Amino acid sequence: MTLGPEDKMDVEKILEDLESYRPRRRGWKWRVPDQDPGPFDYMQTSEPLKNSIPLPAGTRSFAGIDPQPECVITTEIASGRFEDDIRRMRMAAWHGADHMMVIRTAGQSHFDGLIEGTPEGIGGIPITRKQLRATRKALDFIEDEVGRPLNFHSYVSGVAGPEIAVLFAEEGMAGAHQDPQYNVLYRNVNMIRSFVDAAVAKKIMSWAEILQIDGAHNANATAREAWKVMPELLVQHAINTSYSEQVGMPRGNIALSTVPPTAPPAPAVRMDLPYAVALRELFADCRMRAQMNTRYIESDTREATVTHVLNILVSRLTSADIQSTITPDEGRNVPWHHMNVAAVDTAKQALLGMDGLLDMVELKDEGSLVQSKREIIERAVLFLEEIQKVGGYFEAVAQGYFVDSGCYPERNGDGIARDIDGGVAADSVVPRDEDYLAPVCEHFGYNNLPEGEKACAVFGECSLCNPDRAIYIDELDPEDNVHNRLDDNRELRESGAIKPEVEWFGDGVLTVNMMLPTSEEVAHYAALEMAERMGLEDPSVIHIGSQHPVEGTYVEVKGKLPFSVDADTLVIPEKEDLLSEDEIRASIAAVPLKAVAATVGEDEHSVGMREIIDIKHGGLERYGVECEYLGTSVPIEKVVDAAIEIDAEAILISTIITHSDVHRIHMKRLDQLCREKGIRDQVILIAGGTQINDALATECGMDAGFGRGTTGYDVASFIVKSRD
Repeated sequence: MTLGPEDKMDVEKILEDLESYRPRRRGWKWRVPDQDPGPFDYMQTSEPLKNSIPLPAGTRSFAGIDPQPECVITTEIASGRFEDDIRRMRMAAWHGADHMMVIRTAGQSHFDGLIEGTPEGIGGIPITRKQLRATRKALDFIEDEVGRPLNFHSYVSGVAGPEIAVLFAEEGMAGAHQDPQYNVLYRNVNMIRSFVDAAVAKKIMSWAEILQIDGAHNANATAREAWKVMPELLVQHAINTSYSEQVGMPRGNIALSTVPPTAPPAPAVRMDLPYAVALRELFADCRMRAQMNTRYIESDTREATVTHVLNILVSRLTSADIQSTITPDEGRNVPWHHMNVAAVDTAKQALLGMDGLLDMVELKDEGSLVQSKREIIERAVLFLEEIQKVGGYFEAVAQGYFVDSGCYPERNGDGIARDIDGGVAADSVVPRDEDYLAPVCEHFGYNNLPEGEKACAVFGECSLCNPDRAIYIDELDPEDNVHNRLDDNRELRESGAIKPEVEWFGDGVLTVNMMLPTSEEVAHYAALEMAERMGLEDPSVIHIGSQHPVEGTYVEVKGKLPFSVDADTLVIPEKEDLLSEDEIRASIAAVPLKAVAATVGEDEHSVGMREIIDIKHGGLERYGVECEYLGTSVPIEKVVDAAIEIDAEAILISTIITHSDVHRIHMKRLDQLCREKGIRDQVILIAGGTQINDALATECGMDAGFGRGTTGYDVASFIVKSRD
C-alpha cells in the first residue's frame, strides 16, 4: 500500500498479513539539518517535508513555505483505539511531528506480563504486539508520504518492564520512557524489583538503539507546589542517568524529560530559565526532551497555549533536542484530534519565530540568573549528600524525601513514602540459578554461558537475532477488538456519510461555543439546556470562563450530533482558480486599473471594505490598483457617477444590512443604473458583505459576490481575469 494526499488511511489493509510484518529498521532518528527551505535565511531548521500543511500565514502570505525546526517535535496521543491513533499520527506528521508518542493505559504498570488483544483504554491505550505492529506498519507508509523518518514511542515501566523492552526491541520501537523511580514513586512497584527490572530493560533498549526518556518530570506534575521541587528534579535525573550508564546505555541515547516548573501568572521565565540552564550545564552530553508544563493546565486552551509558547522560549534560550507538545487542552481530559495538530503547529510556529535567538541575545554570566542556577545546583548536591547519609535512595524514599513540596532542605512532610519491603511484586526478586540461560542475547547480569558466546546459541536464535521467532498472537477478546470496532462504523466509512469527530472515527462529538449574559453557575446550566434543545446528545460543559461576575460568561459545551451528512448530496461550488500575485501585478502594471468602492445605502460598516482595498491589509492597492473610496452610507447614484468621472473599470460595493432585502435592492439598483448610464459593459460590478455569496450577487446583476473570509487577493484575481 502507498499513501498519497488524496488517499484515506485504510486500517483494514494495515491489518492484512500483520503476522508477517517486520519493522524496516531499529533505533531513533534525528532530523537532518537544512537551512534553505525558502526565501528567508534560517539558522535552526531541518530538511523540509515532501508533503505537509504549512502554518496559515505560510499558505496565505509566504508562498506556501513550510520550514521545519531542527529539533524533533512530539505529538502525544491517548485515544484508546490504535486505529484512530494511526489517523491522528498521519495528521500530526503532515504538520511536522516526527515523535509519535502513544500514552499507555495506566493500569498496564501493574500487569505482570505482556497482554494480548486490544481492550479499549481509559486515558491511554494498552500496549500489545498487535497494537505496536499495526502502528509501526502504518507509520512506514506515513513516513514515505511525508518524506521523513517517524519515531514511535511508548513506556517501558511496570512489573513487566523487561518483557515490554523485549517486545519494543522486536517491534522496532524508537523511543521509550524508562525510569525505575517512576515505578517506585507513582505506581508503588517494589523498589528492588523496579531497579532490577530497569537494569534488564535498559540493556535491551541499548541494543535496540531505543532513545530513553526518563520520568523525573512526574515530580513536577505531582507536587503540590511544583516550582519547589527543582533541586529534586536534578537529583532524579542524575540517579536515572547514572544508573542507565552503569547498565551500559550510551550517554547519547539518554534523554532528560525536562519540564519548566511554573506557569503564568507566576513569573515563569524568570523562575524556569535558571533551572533549565542548570540542567543543561550538569547534563551537557545528554539529550534534552523539553516537555510542556502540565501541572498548571486548566480547561482554557488560550491559557495553555501561552504557557506552551513561554516553555518554548526557554527551549530556544537553552536547548531542546525534542520539543514535546502536550495537547493544549489536557486540562479537559479529552484527546481531541485537532488539539494534537494545534499543539504541533504551536511548537513549529514558536520555534521558527525564535530561530537564531541566541545569535542576537545572550544569557548573562552574572546577576540573578547565575545566582538562581547556582542555588538550585547547590540544593541538589546537598540533597544527594543527604541521600547517601541516610543509607541510599531506597531509605530516602522510605522516609518520604521525594515529591515533597518543600524546596530542599525544607520539608513539608507531604512527600511520597514507600516501604522497601512493600509494594507491588515485593519479594519477587530471587538469585539466578547456576544454570540460568537468558531468553535473548542482550541481557543484564549472570548468564550460564562461556564468556563471549551468544545467549541464544544453545537453542538456535532468539527473537532479537531472528524476528521470526517472535510469536504473534491476534486478539483474544471476542467482543472488544479492532475488527468489531471497524464493523461498527463500516457503514459510515463506506457510505460517504460525514459525522463530526473528536477522538474516534465518526464519534459524532462536536463543541458549541456560547457567550451568555449571566453568572458562571447560571451559564453552566443554561448552556446545557440550550445544547439539548439544539439536539445534541449527552451534552457536558468542558470549559467555562467568567468575563464578569454577572455581565457575561463564556462556555464551551461538548455533545454528540445524532445524524450524519451525505457527502454525495452536497452542492460544492467549483474552486476559483486564482492568478498568482505576480501575474496580477504584471497585468495591472501593463494596463493600469481604477476602482470605485463604497459602503452603500444607510450602512455605516467600513472595516470589511477597507481590508479589501487598503494596502495595509493586503488589499487591491497592494497590486497597483488605484482605488477611490467614497466612504459609508453612499447612494448608489453617487457611486456610479464617481465611476464615470474617473473612468473606473470596477465598482465595489459593501452591503451588510439585510432587513427588508435592502442588500438585494442595492445590487439590483447598481446594475440597473449602470445600464441606464450606458456603462454596464465597461465596468465590473462586485458586491461584498457577511450575507453575500456569489450566487446571490450574480442573481441580482453583479459580476461576482464575495462573503466572509474574502481577501483583496481574491478580488484582485477576479478583476484581472474578468477584464482579460
